Amino acid sequence: MSSSKGLVFLFVYNDNMTQDEFENIVSQSIGELPRDIRDKMDNVAIVVEDSPSQDQLKRGGTRHGDLLLGLYEGVPRTRRGPGYTLVLPDKITIFQRSIEAIASSPEEITHQVRETVRHEIAHHFGFDEPGARKVARPRKS
Repeated sequence: MSSSKGLVFLFVYNDNMTQDEFENIVSQSIGELPRDIRDKMDNVAIVVEDSPSQDQLKRGGTRHGDLLLGLYEGVPRTRRGPGYTLVLPDKITIFQRSIEAIASSPEEITHQVRETVRHEIAHHFGFDEPGARKVARPRKS
C-alpha cells in the first residue's frame, strides 16, 4: 500500500495462477502438515474451485460483500459415532479466485492457502470457528 497527497493505493496481485499451479500450492500445504495430522484425516476430499456458489456462501455464513476463502462440509471427526458408515466423504473446498483477490503477490497466495487449508482441516477435526482461526495461524519460531 502506498499513499500520495491523501490518496491511498492498494496494489492487488491479479496475475491469476493457473488452476494447476494453485492446486500444487494446496497439495504442498497438505504435505507440510505434521504426519500424525495427515494420518488422522479420514473420509475427506480436498478440492479447488474458482469461486463459491451462492449456496456455498450461505452455508459458509458469509455476509454480503465478504469473501469465502474455504469451506468445510461434512461431519467432524469429533461427532462421528458407530453409525458413521457408508457415507460420502466430507468436502473441503479452497476457493482460488477469493484467495487471489486478497493477495498482493504469489508468496501471499501461498501463505493464504496454507492458512486456509489448516483452518478448514481444523473444522474436520471438530474445531469451532475461533479454534480453527487459532490453529490456522502460523506458529512463531
